[in-house]
Amino acid sequence: MCGRFTITAELEEILETFSVDEKKYDYSKRYNVAPTQLIPGVIEREGKRVLEGFKWGLIPFWSKDSKIAYKTINARAEGIEKKPAFRHLLKRNRILIVSNGFYEWEQEVGGTKQPYRFQLATKKVYAFAGLYDIWRDSSGEEIRSCTIITTTPNQIVSQVHNRMPVILSDTAAAEWLNPNVDNIEEVLSLLRPYPADQMIKYPVSREVGNVKNTSSSLIEEIPLNSL
Repeated sequence: MCGRFTITAELEEILETFSVDEKKYDYSKRYNVAPTQLIPGVIEREGKRVLEGFKWGLIPFWSKDSKIAYKTINARAEGIEKKPAFRHLLKRNRILIVSNGFYEWEQEVGGTKQPYRFQLATKKVYAFAGLYDIWRDSSGEEIRSCTIITTTPNQIVSQVHNRMPVILSDTAAAEWLNPNVDNIEEVLSLLRPYPADQMIKYPVSREVGNVKNTSSSLIEEIPLNSL
């Protein structure tokens, strides 16, 4: 599962990394991104890469209401091509979800949980593989929403959690957005764990567990067994 992440890169780095042609999202740095919030994603539309905002928690176009979003913040890569909420999106509704770190919690003796932040070793901005859809309520209001795809963890993440988000390399991100890549097997081949030797992790404050906490101090490394 991926339930919290960060996006603290400079806007210029994001636009350059993902070759964004058009910005339609009011960007600000975020230290504790949580489900149901509006998050930045890059999609390809009419040959242009567009940075837009999407609600985190996918609402399929056929859903009767928006409550399903609480159950669809993540989509498991295994069998995703068979799931009703996601299978129709794999060919045309792929999205790069912008991030530069994510949190996972390690279960400790006694029931407490210690959060860790995971990043690329380069600490650069990257993309989670995601899917998006457009849903309209009874009044016709449009909601653009998305889900983050997860996979089996690599060696560094498995020390803490049994799932990890699919992080795309620059090459894989280009393929993920390419509308000409529409063979399902080819698409599914991109959904693999990121190399562990290219990632780092460190412990952070348990305050990240509360979505109301959003300060930059949340991404600071702390000594283990402290608050």
